[in-house]
Amino acid sequence: MIDVKTPADHPTTATTSKRDPEIVPLRNYGRWIAAVASLLALVGLVGSLAKNDNLHWDVVGDYLFADLIFDGLGTTLWLTAAAMLLGLALGTLIAVMRLSSSPVLYGLANAFVWVFRGTPLLVQIIFWGYAAALYKYVKIGIPFTDVTFFQAETNSLLTPAIAALLALGLNEAAYASEIVRAGIQSVDPGQAEAAHSLGMRPGLTMRRIVLPQAMRVIIPPMGNETINMLKMTALVSVISAHDLMSNIQDVYAQNYQVIPMLVVASIWYLALVTLLSVPQAWLERRYGRGTTRAGHVSPIQRLLGGTMERLGKNSKEQNR
Repeated sequence: MIDVKTPADHPTTATTSKRDPEIVPLRNYGRWIAAVASLLALVGLVGSLAKNDNLHWDVVGDYLFADLIFDGLGTTLWLTAAAMLLGLALGTLIAVMRLSSSPVLYGLANAFVWVFRGTPLLVQIIFWGYAAALYKYVKIGIPFTDVTFFQAETNSLLTPAIAALLALGLNEAAYASEIVRAGIQSVDPGQAEAAHSLGMRPGLTMRRIVLPQAMRVIIPPMGNETINMLKMTALVSVISAHDLMSNIQDVYAQNYQVIPMLVVASIWYLALVTLLSVPQAWLERRYGRGTTRAGHVSPIQRLLGGTMERLGKNSKEQNR
């Protein structure tokens, strides 16, 4: 017969089991030394820039909130938004075409991606800016006949802003199509098969079943593409599209204060990129719910969380 002893027969074990063992993290002194050295280097760099008279901080302050700068910011923002909308809409269509069983649609989609991803964006911007040298008029009619429904001069239609929008949007569509295609292919094919068995058409299945699940894969790189688009709008200054960088160049072409004006541009680009990072992080958390990476926390969040946890334990011990 086995003698089963209750926890009361072992008072020492019962008493010690009430206390959880304290977990002491490994102290990594090399990490702290590297962090302190990095902070000292950063403070030294900032101090050196702040004391550098060649930066002409008075010029930076005069132009930081100038009307000309705000006009350029408006153009930069609408170019970014419009180009991303055009690129995402067209890129989604091209991604679906690349996944199509039709060899014609597949070939056209591949040709589009090959051309616009294989040539530099700067070349495309200049090409659209000077498209009038190739076609003087834009005509819409019946091919190989004299029937014309619409005709206009290319220069009147392709203003610098429209040319910049076409170059940025079409270039983005080539990259967005690859991102969307990767997101669609990340969804289990059984999801579409189950939808088809319920009588859903392919178009409805793509909109209601596949694309919502693919957003978890699409959102992070697409957020990076949006930030890159904001910065790539600076390239349209070569065709004088009156964006932020174009107006900055117009100013330092007159006052010859190149570095201070570039500091003004850098401050505004950094501010806009910081603002765009907030909705990107929110969307990543929203569409990443239920996955292992959705619970990822940054080192700062871990530090703050660990500090609050230690404070909570200390307060509990004091209450006891």
